[in-house]
Amino acid sequence: MTTKLSLDNLETVKNTAGVPSYPRSALKAGIVHFGVGNFHRAHQAVYLDDLFNAGRDHDWAIIGAGVLPSDEAMRAKLEGQDFLTTVVEQDNNRTGAHVTGAMIDYLKPGDVAAVVAQLSDPAIRIVSLTITEGGYFIDPASGVFNPAHPAIAADGEKPDDPKTVFGLILAGLKARRDKGIAPFTIMSCDNIPGNGEVTHAAVSGLARLSDLDFADWIDANVAFPNGMVDRITPATGPREIGIVADEYGIDDQWPVFCEEFKQWVLEDKFPQGRPALETVGVQFVPDVAPYEHMKIRILNGGHAAIAYPAALLDIHFVHEAMEDDDIRAFLAKLEKEEIIPVIPPVPDTDLGDYFKLIEKRFSNPKIGDTIPRLAQDGSNRQPKFILPSTADRLQRGEDVIGLSLVSALWCRYFAGTSDSGKAIVFNDANAERLQAAALKAKDDPAAFLALSDIFGEVAASELFRRRFARALSSLWEKGTRQTLRLYLDDKLAD
Repeated sequence: MTTKLSLDNLETVKNTAGVPSYPRSALKAGIVHFGVGNFHRAHQAVYLDDLFNAGRDHDWAIIGAGVLPSDEAMRAKLEGQDFLTTVVEQDNNRTGAHVTGAMIDYLKPGDVAAVVAQLSDPAIRIVSLTITEGGYFIDPASGVFNPAHPAIAADGEKPDDPKTVFGLILAGLKARRDKGIAPFTIMSCDNIPGNGEVTHAAVSGLARLSDLDFADWIDANVAFPNGMVDRITPATGPREIGIVADEYGIDDQWPVFCEEFKQWVLEDKFPQGRPALETVGVQFVPDVAPYEHMKIRILNGGHAAIAYPAALLDIHFVHEAMEDDDIRAFLAKLEKEEIIPVIPPVPDTDLGDYFKLIEKRFSNPKIGDTIPRLAQDGSNRQPKFILPSTADRLQRGEDVIGLSLVSALWCRYFAGTSDSGKAIVFNDANAERLQAAALKAKDDPAAFLALSDIFGEVAASELFRRRFARALSSLWEKGTRQTLRLYLDDKLAD
């Protein structure tokens, strides 16, 4: 028998899971968050819930906001359970569940007037974002904001009828400026190097399409702190919903599963104030860049590296990939020989020890993270997680055998079948053109590297082109496993 998750049922729920120690009625909104997905609910919302449980800062609750029609499904599920979420933390040696109550409302996607009204409320002092790496309208190769994107161009032409998250943010900022209300701080929680600068470029760049003075006002008055966020959080499916029902007796229509580990590093740039997150484990530092480089290249780059060989070998779960001797050894050799050596020093951190922690986290069998999740959206992730390391090594005159193999594995994956002939289901906005290029690349490897918006100047390197062609040829002729072993035996460059 299960108990429906709701405020009225918390007394029953607390028999099997932790529940908020604070009355939800005591909370007041201070943050509007765009992109209420699993990661946000396992990360930012958990930190705030910890803070509220400590009796602190109850005027910093979250109001969710969606942009896409698909966001309505999450909003409706959460509304049906009073915006509560069951968070299940799973480590190798323990599992525990607790209910978070940091979100107190979720605005209807598409209700522009309601969103702008909320953004113009003086109580809202932070607007945060988890909209995925592909949501910032960045040219993948250059990393520069693309004002010509059709969605951005449309918002530039009709700023009073915004359809993008940045158009909504601009409408909120304009309403505040017109009313003499200080602007909110805009805080990205996405895996993008310099995510504060990237967000600033998107907000200001969109404003410049319709109002140069307003864009100048944004540049002078709005804060965009950089931040690094980290917590492995897989997608929710019937398996997770069933575990919460069977093991905890809770009927939660969209619970969140995650690892026990979490990390958040932020620049302390919040002119209108912020919650005391340092009391619950958030690090505030003058420069986030070293932490970003470490996390994005070692962890996210590691995920990108194992995703495609695992998919080509029909491996479904991440921990199963780490149980495969060839994939685990491939990851270790790649990280130690090519990725870690080009990462700048990080304060009070040993990068070798950090990688050991990553290996342990990837190997967690309880988390249930999947290879299809890691393999999705590669056209946005490869230019952010893998190719910067490739570019750095090429600039230093160093070899890129392993990193070229990662790119070749991604190309081979987009040919559409695994080594066994099983069809691969893609989840990438650019899947059609990626597959077309990957199929041509079987006979002409340069066809895939011709995706200049992804590979940029890296593709101009004769060494990279040669290493990529050799790796791709081996993948087609010898298969994934034999190619990994050639790399491990230092024979792939022959």
